[in-house]
Amino acid sequence: WPWLLLALALVLVPHMSRLPLWLSGLVIVVGLWRGWSAWQGKSLPGRWLLLPLTLLVVAGLFFSFRTLLGRDPGVALLAAMAALKLLESRTARDAQVLIMLGFLLLMSHLLFDQEIPTAIYLFCTTIFLIAAQAVSQRRNPTRGWPELKLAGRMALQAVPIMLILFVLFPRISGPLWGLPKDAHGGLTGLSNSMSPGSIDQLVQSDEVAFRVRFRGQIPSQNMLYWRGPVLWRFYGREWRGYEERIRQEIPFMPIGNPTDYTVTMEPSGEHWLLALDVPGSIPQDAGITGSYQLVRPKRVNERLQYAVRSYGQVQSLPMTDWEHRLGLQMPRDIGVRARALAQSWRNIYGNDDGAIVAAGLRYIREQPFVYTLQPPLLQGDVVDEFLFETRRGFCEHYAGSFAFLMRAAGIPARVILGYQGGERNGDYLIVRQSDAHAWVEVWLDEQGGWTRIDPTAAVAPVRIEQGIYAVTEGADQLPFMARRELLWLRDVALYWDLMNASWNEVVLAYGPQQQKDFLSGLGFGEVDFREMMIATVVLLSLVGCGAWIRLLWRKHRGKDPSTRHYLRYRQRLQKAGVVLKAHWGPIEISEKAAAKFPAEAHRLRQLGQAYAALLYNHATQQGLEECEHLLISLQLNTR
Repeated sequence: WPWLLLALALVLVPHMSRLPLWLSGLVIVVGLWRGWSAWQGKSLPGRWLLLPLTLLVVAGLFFSFRTLLGRDPGVALLAAMAALKLLESRTARDAQVLIMLGFLLLMSHLLFDQEIPTAIYLFCTTIFLIAAQAVSQRRNPTRGWPELKLAGRMALQAVPIMLILFVLFPRISGPLWGLPKDAHGGLTGLSNSMSPGSIDQLVQSDEVAFRVRFRGQIPSQNMLYWRGPVLWRFYGREWRGYEERIRQEIPFMPIGNPTDYTVTMEPSGEHWLLALDVPGSIPQDAGITGSYQLVRPKRVNERLQYAVRSYGQVQSLPMTDWEHRLGLQMPRDIGVRARALAQSWRNIYGNDDGAIVAAGLRYIREQPFVYTLQPPLLQGDVVDEFLFETRRGFCEHYAGSFAFLMRAAGIPARVILGYQGGERNGDYLIVRQSDAHAWVEVWLDEQGGWTRIDPTAAVAPVRIEQGIYAVTEGADQLPFMARRELLWLRDVALYWDLMNASWNEVVLAYGPQQQKDFLSGLGFGEVDFREMMIATVVLLSLVGCGAWIRLLWRKHRGKDPSTRHYLRYRQRLQKAGVVLKAHWGPIEISEKAAAKFPAEAHRLRQLGQAYAALLYNHATQQGLEECEHLLISLQLNTR
């Protein structure tokens, strides 16, 4: 029981923070009590206590989660079952049930995390579960160290088979089963709306949003605009997107040289994909909207890798009447002073929309605006209050207010949410939640349609040129990886991210296309499902035969000369018709043989004594030679 309790503890420890507090306490108390009762030899509780306790636990789980279905309640139910099973486990069969529950709980960790430390921890915990299983099958209790060493050897010997199956077993698109709906309930990331304060809270997160590996040179920092949700509707305080038709054709004419890259996106729980502005290709199982936003039917609930081609400049298709009306929509009772300011620009510049846009940027640049991570709270008319009173804000303040000014001047405008910049780490780019950003697109006929305008660049160009870590106003709100202090710790974190990125791309993202590319690189050319299955079976058979031959060789070579010589004696007697039992010793089998062959009784008894001395006393070369001489001279007439 000590080894079983230790193995279950290792399985459950990472889950403790995910379980309800009362269930974590119950698991700990039951585990400690079961260990104490096994040590003291105390009896276990009867069914009169277990049945109501089980009902209470199930009711508690339902009260905590409001359901028993899904990832979180499912794992909690498994943990509760393991704890309750401990209270009634007495036999080796009960121990086997607990070990199987342990393996199920161990696999459930992968529903929460699939990183390198988790893989190492699960591998080591598997060894302890195998050792506990071996100990539970012994009639006489042992300290368990030999079983632990055996379990370690077994796990290491299984690694080649695991690698063969991983590389060659035919991959399918997506997992064999989908993750539960609550598998990514607490994700951090962009939403499909924007209001004052929504992005500056996101910027305080160090979490990775996605990683990018470019095929060529990485573009400059001020060109790294990662396009996400497009917001058309303004409700006075909040900007929101709307559900657009998904297309399979690019809704613009690309201009200039393309940029090719691969994105490894972390789970976001949303439908959209991030891409360098403007995406000119559509990833597999995805589409694009008329607003140049990449979307997919399924939510991104797992790490996703996709290739994209983007263009820095495009020629938009003609704007529809619906888009024109939507691009000018404004609440009537908002931004009276802002409307007057925008109308004054229209009066000055007439039909020159480009000059009006420049006037708006000049207003932000020349007035005492401040880009800060700690903007004051806006109440009432958020547009006028920001533009004419507080003048302190983050990117969402500038993007939302500038889009309003353009609409008030009669220029269609929309807000784009996404990320700006990224941190270079080796040959790839890390884009974190702290790089979240918002900018504006306005319709300029002379510029070919929708044109990116970033009002943040007018007030804080250092943010666009150098990244979020260059911001000084409210810098104490920045996360660790966006600060300049403790650079050596940042370097360590970047090296660790490099390992994680390789793990994600080589292991976690190993799908059908990656498998095909890998095997083609080895010279296999085009392979199909049948050929891969045959190759897998052949390789596994070769590995199995090799392991069997090695086992036989070790079994033979592992015996000392005395044992091998004694086995020859037993085989000689068995061939002569003497029925022997496995537990008989040399003297006993010699007596049985002497009864069958009286003429050789004296020599047989001599052999029994000689082998007993050879096996149970100190073996000598002289003793081996004596046994050899007696065995050669032995005459067993079977006629």
